[in-house]
Amino acid sequence: MDGLGRRLRASLKLKRGRGGPPQDNLGEDVKEPERAQEHCLPNFAGGQHFFEYLLVVSLKKKRSGDDYEPTITYQFPKRENLLRGQQEEEERLLGAIPLFCFPDGNEWAPLTEYPRETFSFVLTNVDGSRKIGYCRRLLPAGRGPRLPKVYCIISCIGCFGLFSKILDEVEKRHQISMAVIYPFMQGLREAAFPAPGKTVTLKSFIPDSGTEFISLTRPLDSHLEHVDFSSLLHCLRFEQILQIFASAVLERKIIFLAEGLSTLSQCIHAAAALLYPFSWAHTYIPVVPESLLATVCCPTPFMVGVQMRFLQEVMESPMEEVLLVNLCEGTFLMSVGDEKDILPPKLQEDILDSLSQRINELQTLEQINEHVSGPFVQFFVKTVGHYASYIKRDANGQGHFQERAFYKALPSKANRRFVKKFVKTQLFSLFIQEAEKSKNPPAGYFQQKILEYEEQKKQKKPREKTVK
Repeated sequence: MDGLGRRLRASLKLKRGRGGPPQDNLGEDVKEPERAQEHCLPNFAGGQHFFEYLLVVSLKKKRSGDDYEPTITYQFPKRENLLRGQQEEEERLLGAIPLFCFPDGNEWAPLTEYPRETFSFVLTNVDGSRKIGYCRRLLPAGRGPRLPKVYCIISCIGCFGLFSKILDEVEKRHQISMAVIYPFMQGLREAAFPAPGKTVTLKSFIPDSGTEFISLTRPLDSHLEHVDFSSLLHCLRFEQILQIFASAVLERKIIFLAEGLSTLSQCIHAAAALLYPFSWAHTYIPVVPESLLATVCCPTPFMVGVQMRFLQEVMESPMEEVLLVNLCEGTFLMSVGDEKDILPPKLQEDILDSLSQRINELQTLEQINEHVSGPFVQFFVKTVGHYASYIKRDANGQGHFQERAFYKALPSKANRRFVKKFVKTQLFSLFIQEAEKSKNPPAGYFQQKILEYEEQKKQKKPREKTVK
């Protein structure tokens, strides 16, 4: 095992317990592979810088043996005059990144063909702040056998489609010269990240092509800008997606298996995004590096992706109550057995009916994302959308959630039974803690759907009286 893997594994600290702040610490002392927020990544209004670093990670042969070790061979910008604490933090960050750019081990050989892959990872500080690594792995330009390398953009912003386009531009310039990348990334670094629905245009000069204008636009509905549901739909049936959602809602252990890094990364982000507006607060690693495969033995909840080449190691690991999803075959290799019974039957039918409607009419990624996400948002609207009415405030304005009255208010016995379990999860606890602090419900997409649902119920009541 390479030195970096040993350092990461040595600092593996999985703390047990439920409730309170997230407790999983995987990775370096300060950085850990990701816990997701809202699966979500932070919702940015705009104005921040696009990125912190552009890195090139290459495979370098070790001094002893035939193995290769991933190493940062290019960094922009170079940080100078850092304070001691800042320098130590940067070293920890840059020390962890190569392992996640090459999570599939050290046994590489020069290649003449290699399909490019786009994937991502997240490193989380102990204070909860996140840095996302957007990666493009490919063979560099040239002739004859050569080793793949990774372009990695480190940013605190969650917007996968937009950064994929940026990686396209970086890749195009690297085919010419690394020197051509610098002015493009410098212009990007000086530009402000656009607000939802807005566009930023960069001017960039490319030798032999002249000046190009590159437009980068954020989706208007920013709560889905970090996700692509198309891979999940390609790999699994609606019924299977629903069972994965049910397992995640009760914070169980979920392992995704696939050959490609892109498929793993996209599917696990999509699965976590189904939990919106709630935040997966446990161990979350889209592509588990070989040296961290022991993660699958953890007693605490996790959602991780593992490459198919490590299937035997996973199957031989001591695991309990895990959902093991084979994305290549569209099957469950292991399950608890009750996944179909977790959610209320009527609401399961509603989700499946909504998903199956007009599926062949969807054309754009935005349409697909909204179509898939919508029924799951409605599920939470119907089960817990009345939460704000059951937060009572004291004289100081501090909220106190009335848990028993909250789930008793649901007229459906099946819904009450589900919600009684759901309120005990960390997903719900973290959400309600934020709501208790805020005197007004947050003005976001979820709140908008709650208001729409309440208005529909008001309009439905007069019609029911007329019928009677």
